[in-house]
Amino acid sequence: MKLFHKIIGEGKPLIILHGLLGTSDNWYSLGRQFAENYQVILVDQRNHGRSPHNPAFTYSDLVGDLNELMQDLSIREATILGHSMGGKVAMSFAQYYPQKVAKLVVVDIAPKKYESPYFKGLIEILMDLDLPSLKSRQQADELTRDAIPDQAVRQFLLKNMKRGEHNDFTWKPNLPVLYQQAEVIAGDVVNYSTFDQPTLFLRGEKSNYIQDEDIADIQEKFSNVVIETVPGAGHWVHAEAPAAFMQVVQDFLAE
Repeated sequence: MKLFHKIIGEGKPLIILHGLLGTSDNWYSLGRQFAENYQVILVDQRNHGRSPHNPAFTYSDLVGDLNELMQDLSIREATILGHSMGGKVAMSFAQYYPQKVAKLVVVDIAPKKYESPYFKGLIEILMDLDLPSLKSRQQADELTRDAIPDQAVRQFLLKNMKRGEHNDFTWKPNLPVLYQQAEVIAGDVVNYSTFDQPTLFLRGEKSNYIQDEDIADIQEKFSNVVIETVPGAGHWVHAEAPAAFMQVVQDFLAE
């Protein structure tokens, strides 16, 4: 599948993969900062953003898309940074194609299975919105306020709305497929061998996605790993503490 992507900057390639219900646009501001030293490739993964929709949605599919993109751009080796679901794609890619990964940065996700009801619940709330009847994003915000009380999460999710051909709202992501594949998205990362290239796992202090008891498993699967915690940040580490996030990642990449 040919993925929508943006390229900014010059230098060694750095590919950034968004999480579930995210897009490349979520990373544009930080991507511009990285682009001072790297060629940054911001990607919309399948069934997200401006990339094509497809009923097939497994980590193997997402890895295949990324490999095709690297081939199309004649990139033999890249640093890959992924957040949440994108982190699992990055980890999976490192398992399939270790020779193509110079460094790996995984943001607030572990290579384990998670419970999927929370993700499915959020997608269901969005699917229940009658988009053609909505006049504004503010109206959508008001209709989802009780079900999604966290304003930051609500605003993040509603960025997936776009105007259609007749100026009515539609969804950018393929919500039905993401809902159907929620358990696959929440699944663990298949481990073929230990990945020994430099790896950074970055977690938010207030997030519960990477627990202390996950560290031994991470170290077993990624032998050359550094695990850092960003104070005060939750799951969206890069959005909640961008300065601290950039400092840790840039220090790691510069080593």
